[in-house]
Order: sequence, then structure tokens, then C-alpha cells
Amino acid sequence: MSAACREGSSLAIGFVLISTAPAKEHEVYTELLRVKGIVELHPLFGEYDLIAKVEAEDFNALGQLVVDKIRSVPGVIDTKTLTGIKF
Repeated sequence: MSAACREGSSLAIGFVLISTAPAKEHEVYTELLRVKGIVELHPLFGEYDLIAKVEAEDFNALGQLVVDKIRSVPGVIDTKTLTGIKF
């Protein structure tokens, strides 16, 4: 974490709704548990299969996390990211 984050500045947070290929939910869940930056991960029922709470230094890093680490997992077919800040 950067010095600015440790000194009390805002941290970018996001909630990523994840759709998986049929029957790939468990495999995607297991792989996402290993991703640094995902602080919570929960299975869902309904339109999306998983929800991940992610934290990053800023929104650029958060976007990179979603694109490079979440969307690249085999079996992930769609994501929707809701962003905010943590005080």
C-alpha cells in the first residue's frame, strides 16, 4: 500500500459482478481466491454467479485488476464493476 493510503487518503474499492460459463462457477471461484486485491468473494444466485469486493490504490489500478486478473480467468464470460471509495 502506498504512503498516501496509509496516511488516510481514499482507497478505490469496487464490487465486481461476475458471470461464468455454465458449470464453471466452482473453478472460477477457486481461481479468484488466489487473486491479490480481491478482499471478499461470494457465490450468488440469479443473473450473476459471483461477487468480488476488490481494493486498489486508485481507479487505474482497480481497472487493471478487473481486466488483467479477473476477466482473464478461464470461464469468466462477463463482469460488471461498481466503484466507490473507502474513507
